[in-house]
Amino acid sequence: MTGPFDDLLAANAAFARDFTDVGFDGVAAAGVAMVTCMDSRIDPLGMVGLRPGDAKILRNPGGRVTAAALTALVLGVHLLNVRRVLVVPHTRCAMASSDEAELHRRLSDVAGTDCSWLPLGTIPDQDQALRADVHSVRSHPLIPDSVAVGGFLYDVDTGALRQVV
Repeated sequence: MTGPFDDLLAANAAFARDFTDVGFDGVAAAGVAMVTCMDSRIDPLGMVGLRPGDAKILRNPGGRVTAAALTALVLGVHLLNVRRVLVVPHTRCAMASSDEAELHRRLSDVAGTDCSWLPLGTIPDQDQALRADVHSVRSHPLIPDSVAVGGFLYDVDTGALRQVV
């Protein structure tokens, strides 16, 4: 009998055989945290030349600084060596390509049930949302001014980052 995760477990077994990332203590070795989208086209570590163990990566639809992301950043800053925070949404993001009503219609059609009650958090203006998210991090009372915070837009077609704020 095969299961839905067999291919992934087989890949993990091969990964574990050659595993060399032993002894990490859980801190961000490069002092970096990144908030980015869950989009599978994004390689958060690779895009900025980092490796496993270097950074804390927080992902959600649209790469927004949510309440949960802020909590994680506070923990990262005070307990996990985070000294720089990058907020990185991306081009051609579904959350920025549709308004809330359209995305609700699409989701409801695919799910086969009304999803209009679910807040999706679409992004009408990515640059404006990015500025607001960076401000949320910079102005948080538990994130000191010594932490560098920047907002960047990742281009999924070129791999380039553009600093917005």
